[in-house]
Amino acid sequence: MSQSYDVIVIGSGIAGLSFALKVAEAGQRVAIITKKNSAESNTNYAQGGIAAVTSQTDDVEMHVADTLNAGDGLCDEAAVREILTDGAASIEELAQRGVAFTQLDDGTVSLGKEGGHSQRRILHVKDVTGKAIEDALLHGIASSPNIETFEHHFAVELITAAKLNQTGADRVLGLYALNTKTEQVETFQSSVVLLATGGIGQVYQYTTNPFIATGDGIAMAYRAGVEVRNMEFIQFHPTAFYSRDSDRFLISEAVRGEGAILRNLEGEAFMARYDARKDLAPRDIVARAIDSEMKQSGARHVWLDTRDIPLKKLHDHFPNIYDFCLKQGIALEKDMIPVVPAAHYLCGGVKTNLSGETSLAGLYACGEVACTGLHGANRLASNSLLEAVVMANRGAIAVVEYLSAASPASIELPNWVDGAVRDSDERVVLLHNWDEVKRTMWDYVGIVRSTKRLERARTRIQTLDREITDYYWNFKVDESLLELRNMILVAGLVVECALQRKESRGLHYTLDHTQKNEALADSKVRL
Repeated sequence: MSQSYDVIVIGSGIAGLSFALKVAEAGQRVAIITKKNSAESNTNYAQGGIAAVTSQTDDVEMHVADTLNAGDGLCDEAAVREILTDGAASIEELAQRGVAFTQLDDGTVSLGKEGGHSQRRILHVKDVTGKAIEDALLHGIASSPNIETFEHHFAVELITAAKLNQTGADRVLGLYALNTKTEQVETFQSSVVLLATGGIGQVYQYTTNPFIATGDGIAMAYRAGVEVRNMEFIQFHPTAFYSRDSDRFLISEAVRGEGAILRNLEGEAFMARYDARKDLAPRDIVARAIDSEMKQSGARHVWLDTRDIPLKKLHDHFPNIYDFCLKQGIALEKDMIPVVPAAHYLCGGVKTNLSGETSLAGLYACGEVACTGLHGANRLASNSLLEAVVMANRGAIAVVEYLSAASPASIELPNWVDGAVRDSDERVVLLHNWDEVKRTMWDYVGIVRSTKRLERARTRIQTLDREITDYYWNFKVDESLLELRNMILVAGLVVECALQRKESRGLHYTLDHTQKNEALADSKVRL
């Protein structure tokens, strides 16, 4: 038996929750499928804030110019202008839903400044902006009679007309999802599925992303024949807290916006040697500069110096960061923070238009999983939360129109069949392959690349793909197997897109092609 809904949302970050609320308010029955609890998402870890023009000293054209500059020639200018123009209205809607943005003593909204921005335009809730937005949206979800949330359900595969050998144009019919509590695969039927699954940070050994960021939505879309673009543009956040384990706590770019300075182990403020904007240069430039300093000296990290920021400002603006560092024995008013780059954000993803539509009818994508053209070759700081909420609103409008015109599918969906598969007695294979894909991507597909490194990565990932495919078809599925299958697939897509790009642009820097090509082109992969 399948469960039927008007709309299915996969993921419970700002994009998925915003979209679900808007569609439910239009009278549609919505299922939210999330593989952990509802609050576990990349949104929940976003510290810095959300970028939008809300000040009289700023305007949309300035924000557009900053975004285009950061995107290094590959932004879709029309998409940039439309999304940023919608920013102020989206901020107002978040405020109406209960997000209390931090205010100054005079009652005006506190606006921060981050790398690449020419003006102060970052709205924030201290240094836990993502969590504040997530909490407000979850409250709205809990209050909606039209939304049902399925926690601990892992979306396995899209069900499409083509996969069921139906005649006519291909379209979404539903999906299979593993209930990780019962270990049974359930069938969900719907004419619309929104992918809001976030990014792919976990394919790297060191990342600021939570453990859920395994590229599930991109992998499902690719297997369904949907176009994916610009996967080579992985943003490495310049300042993650250095520790000896693989965890990387994010030190927000807003800290540098308030005056923190990067220093090498000699104490030199080195960013002036790399860019005139110094510590507030775009992230791709800062991350490569830190990588260069570390390789030249053999250091394991550089320093972030916050000692000139007033203690009250540290407490008021960055209480979460201050408390974390204090637990590590670092007092920000007198000690420097050890920082390193870490995989942080995917600028490519599932290709969509400005209504969130993909190349498959009924399949929509929003947030980090999607590629709208806003970010180009490098995302401008704090544009991601803005894109998520703006595109969720646009996508919701498009979906309501799609449902009013589309005829509901009359076909009965087949249940998932495990067949003759058995429980695995070779769990060590999964653990080994999980570790190998993360190390391979970190060593060969990192901040600085070369053709030889990328080809080595491709060879290793192809071997891992053969192993995991064999494993998938011979053993009963579980969460770790499904995540690893998706990670290996999206890692391969990153490598393929990187090999297509015979130039250095934005976040993709290769030693074999250090210059930019005159011709602008997106990298594209499709099954």
